[in-house]
Amino acid sequence: MNKGMLYAIAAYGFWGLFPLYWKTLQHVPALEILSHRMAWSLLFVLVLLLVRRQWGWVKTAAAQPKTLLLFTASAALLSLNWFVYIWGVNAGHIVETSLGYFINPLVSVLMGVFFLGEKLRRGQWVAIGLAALGVLYLTLRYGSLPWIALTLATSFALYGLIRKTAPLGSLEGLSLETALMFLPALGYLVYLEAAGTAAFGHVDTLTTVLLGFAGVATAVPLLLFAAGARLIKLATIGILQYIAPTLQFLIGVLVYHEPFTLDRLVGFSLIWLALLVYSAENIWFIRHRPRLQPVGN
Repeated sequence: MNKGMLYAIAAYGFWGLFPLYWKTLQHVPALEILSHRMAWSLLFVLVLLLVRRQWGWVKTAAAQPKTLLLFTASAALLSLNWFVYIWGVNAGHIVETSLGYFINPLVSVLMGVFFLGEKLRRGQWVAIGLAALGVLYLTLRYGSLPWIALTLATSFALYGLIRKTAPLGSLEGLSLETALMFLPALGYLVYLEAAGTAAFGHVDTLTTVLLGFAGVATAVPLLLFAAGARLIKLATIGILQYIAPTLQFLIGVLVYHEPFTLDRLVGFSLIWLALLVYSAENIWFIRHRPRLQPVGN
């Protein structure tokens, strides 16, 4: 197993174990956890930028209104994604949050069609149809849309779409996003402190430590993923990405004993079948796509 594979597995492993981290903080309101995550993430990435002396991009980004606008949008989407995920985990919906990240690759494919004019192959349409059928089945059986899953999948797909076209790397982009989120987050934390309802430093040592390390927990898997993605094939990443929602799903069912009824099994099975079709078709296409032949002089 090469180094890139290890980095990617570690990144998805961290993300998959996130429910254990946030669930330990379930006595803290989701918005307060989110604010700490934003604030401490900025401080952590600033230290990394200082160590690496990666400051050249700041002046360039600040002089480009389009870049600032793009990252304001991506920061808003990331905030929404983080908030819904933290709230979902701590409200007892870990299984549904895992569903969001199971269907995220298929939603991302649809974003490519709608916004980038990409063409889908037949197998991809079959996968999307199966996933839509699974979501429809769950909606009809439970009487409401799985809104947590759909919000997570859509917000992260839109976030990925913006970052795909944005001119900054992963660390620089996260730095700008957390910088844009920092003042609202800090303002809210100051308000909580003034109101006497803040958890940081007022509940117990574990709560304070976990809130303070939220930045490290956010940035480390992202950096591992960025390092791994440079060293392994895209098709490999496409398969490894299911480590995270699978771990989340198992944690929800086996650790926190969230209900997994027959109806849920049917709906999830349709979505898992969709992912199997999508992954198999993608691997087949990569292996059999025509290769350009060099033209002789």
